[in-house]
Amino acid sequence: MDPKLTAWLILGFGYLLPLAHITLSRNAGSWRPPPGSRCPMGPRVGWLVMVLLLGPLGWLLFWRSRRRVRA
Repeated sequence: MDPKLTAWLILGFGYLLPLAHITLSRNAGSWRPPPGSRCPMGPRVGWLVMVLLLGPLGWLLFWRSRRRVRA
């Protein structure tokens, strides 16, 4: 496989798709911080920062943190 294609695939699957998933997900939290919070960022921004810093590992942490409904 072409090294350039491999690099683009890693970039796309490791960073861009997780960022899009968190940006569009309903379960990522709000963009604004909760009332009374002293942090200027909301939960969704925090998840985006984690994915930017940790890459696929940050996305797996987000994926694991979502609540699952057990049947």
